[in-house]
Amino acid sequence: MQKHSPVLSLYYILWSMRPRQWVKNVFVFPALVFSEHLFEIPYLIRSLGAALCFVLLSGGVYLLNDIFDRQYDRLHPEKCHRPIAAGHLSVALAWGAALVALACALACAFWLHPHLGWVAAFYAVLNAAYSLRLKRVVLVDVLIVAACYLLRAVGGGVVIEVSISTWFIVCIFALALFVAAVKRRQEIVQLADAAADHRAILDEYSVPFLDQMIAVLTAVTMVCYALYATGVGDAEGTQMQWTIPFVLYGVLRYLYLVYHRGQGDDPTAVVWSDRPLQINTLLWLAASVFGLYT
Repeated sequence: MQKHSPVLSLYYILWSMRPRQWVKNVFVFPALVFSEHLFEIPYLIRSLGAALCFVLLSGGVYLLNDIFDRQYDRLHPEKCHRPIAAGHLSVALAWGAALVALACALACAFWLHPHLGWVAAFYAVLNAAYSLRLKRVVLVDVLIVAACYLLRAVGGGVVIEVSISTWFIVCIFALALFVAAVKRRQEIVQLADAAADHRAILDEYSVPFLDQMIAVLTAVTMVCYALYATGVGDAEGTQMQWTIPFVLYGVLRYLYLVYHRGQGDDPTAVVWSDRPLQINTLLWLAASVFGLYT
């Protein structure tokens, strides 16, 4: 294990906390947008605080995952460069950083709102169970990945004390399952025969099975969102119907990137790199604000 200066060690800790993955915490904000409190500063500040809690939580979880998976990461063509797998960051220092991040996140969450604290605590426990055992249980691993997205959305709702509709939960969970299934498929495709060596659970899946899952989840996501946006759920007003084409395009664009560009094994990389998807997201947000606030 190489010895580094404190500044370089801090750099490797931040690298292991995956700053590029923090975009996932945008799932905290749909509750703020759909509750029509987007332009109210107190609500916005509390939502930003919740997002910061999940940044620290997810960062601590990523550190723990890298500790537990360091042997497998060394077999991966890209993950072998992660600081712990590459020997740049010691396991002891990574443990310390992970515990500090998790403790700060939980303290901040309980301070913002007790219910957010319990959501954050459940998120941490669920991820710990996933890392230690549940990521080796077929289908349960995908459900837990999706549940982590959902918990962010629920946390965004409880911190500003707004009711969360059933249709809202179903939409978020279906979309998260879709993304998780695509991720598993692309891991199998890209790693080929070495897939099980990197992640043992991949041996339990096949591309045809995951393709069927993706097809079902694509339909479920679109139908649930259409019902939510047109007011069958608790969404108010009918102007949200104009956001449906943007969601449809976004899902289809994502599928195009998966099946024709070979992307999808890293969902956040798709978000950061695909300009049409970025523009579509901004247009969806603009249409949502127009439909809800005018």
